[in-house]
Amino acid sequence: MNYQVTASRKRPKNFQSMIGQEFVSAAISHSLQHESLANAYLFTGPRGVGKTSSARILATCLNCLSNETLSIHPCGTCTNCTEIATGSNVDVIEIDGASNTSVNDIRGIKDEILFPPSHSRFKIYIIDEVHMLSTGAFNALLKTIEEPPKYVKFIFATTENHKIPATIKSRCQQFNFKLITIDLIKKQLEEALQELHVNFDDDALFWLAKEAKGSMRDAYTLLDQAIAISQGSITLKELKDKMGFAGIDELNLILENTLEGNLEKAIEILHSLFIKGISAEQILHDLTDYFHALLLIKHGIQNESLLGFPMQNFSLLVQDKLSLYHIKILLQSLFQIYKGSKFSINIQFEVELFLSELSSIHLKVDPTELIQELQNVKNELIKSPEPRIMTQPEEYNKNSNINTNISTTEITENSFDLSRLIQTYLEDQYAILVNMEQIQLIDQDIVLYAKSAQEYKQLQSILNEIQNYIHKSTNDSLWNFRISYDKLELINKIFHQ
Repeated sequence: MNYQVTASRKRPKNFQSMIGQEFVSAAISHSLQHESLANAYLFTGPRGVGKTSSARILATCLNCLSNETLSIHPCGTCTNCTEIATGSNVDVIEIDGASNTSVNDIRGIKDEILFPPSHSRFKIYIIDEVHMLSTGAFNALLKTIEEPPKYVKFIFATTENHKIPATIKSRCQQFNFKLITIDLIKKQLEEALQELHVNFDDDALFWLAKEAKGSMRDAYTLLDQAIAISQGSITLKELKDKMGFAGIDELNLILENTLEGNLEKAIEILHSLFIKGISAEQILHDLTDYFHALLLIKHGIQNESLLGFPMQNFSLLVQDKLSLYHIKILLQSLFQIYKGSKFSINIQFEVELFLSELSSIHLKVDPTELIQELQNVKNELIKSPEPRIMTQPEEYNKNSNINTNISTTEITENSFDLSRLIQTYLEDQYAILVNMEQIQLIDQDIVLYAKSAQEYKQLQSILNEIQNYIHKSTNDSLWNFRISYDKLELINKIFHQ
């Protein structure tokens, strides 16, 4: 049987076919052309981005028998090229750092390098996951990689660069491999499917590329799985049903029903996903990706590679109902659920609780927006009062004598009829306020209830006059005056504390 997994079949054979690592390819190709080779190379970066493939390509460039000198174009057909590609060449030794971690393993290498290569230019050691070596093993390597025999080269690969001792790094040429973009991965998947004559839809391929998270090897592995479960054509619906993830359409329905107050319908859809075999952890993962995309959209980012789905696939209703502040709260809540999922009694209940919290998210107000609103109201209140419109022919003159001809019989010994007193004063002096009847005594406060914002401003402008008049008429200076108009009293109080 000649079947090969896609990751092996599509493994690059030269630096020109490396995907997404142009800087690494250019730098190593330049050193090969000028025969300026380092004793040791350190390839760092995430899994599945081409570190081991690059190490093998470099080894074939160094040991290709078809070229008399070093070349960036290995033939790929000679004995050395084919053996290196399959990992069976005696002069290119691949070592798994995770299972060969001891000092004795490194001492074995030190003994081997004393013997020159059997039928190649160089004896090359490729040590994968080199960060797994022990401290003693690293120390044993120091002198060897600093001054090896001229025919020996070391190539180290690791996903955890921070675990490599600085003394090792200083003796290596280091190349950092980066994650591969969704667009590049998607293009490679298309080519692989076309070679196999398998039909596909664009959304399914986009999802596979997104789920690979920058790893080309992971993308090929997912592609093999998708081919295995498909019936000759890869569709997003089939992937959702058989690979166990929530599609964006289902997430839109769940969130729309929740935000519109139909929590029962939202939980029904959620449970239908559970019945299909989609785990609660996967739902949390999908919701986190969804709200992360909304966060980017709120910041004006529309790049599909960053969003994970085309922007038009996200519900407009959800975007309208959730502010940036709400999205941040929801993401923090999802992170907390995920952190505690290991100790959760029932993770499905926690997902339902999240939806319950989402249904009342509109009650949470962004503090910065509230402060800004209060500031706007304050700015409105402290503006100069508008000229008062008098209903009587003669306009009120503030310098005129205040009418104090009020009968003292209106004031008794035990109770002051202050409501009537103030109203009489207003009738005499401010005709426009003659209809203001809401005057109450609360403890030692005299509360004037204005019926409109205009009355509120006018009362503010004459408050001192009213206060002086009442104190003069009652010989009592213990009374405090307040003006109330809906929430304006509360706002006024907040800004004057």
